[in-house]
Amino acid sequence: MSKLNEANEKIANGVAEGYKKIEKGVVGGYKKIQDGVVEGYKKIEDKFVDTFLTHEGETAEDAKKRLAEEKAAREKASKEAKRSAANPAGMNDIGKASIEASREIGRASVEASKNAAQR
Repeated sequence: MSKLNEANEKIANGVAEGYKKIEKGVVGGYKKIQDGVVEGYKKIEDKFVDTFLTHEGETAEDAKKRLAEEKAAREKASKEAKRSAANPAGMNDIGKASIEASREIGRASVEASKNAAQR
């Protein structure tokens, strides 16, 4: 019975080693393909940025940084606009002054209309 157990153990070890080799080959192949795709994409991206998005004297990397900063600024401005639209009571002084000026213009227009009608 022990020889049968030893034989089964050798078979199990052999199969496990075979699976490990297959796994290593599959994972290694996947990694190579993944790295190739990523590198290819980066080359295409760099060429596009260099051709269409750089300013004079700017490298592709500088343009990418500038574009990322511009995107962050747009997102921040959008969030602030949404927040102030949702909370008009939190308007800044310029907004309050603009509304007050519009009201004054409206009042003056009404007065001018009344005066013109009386003549």
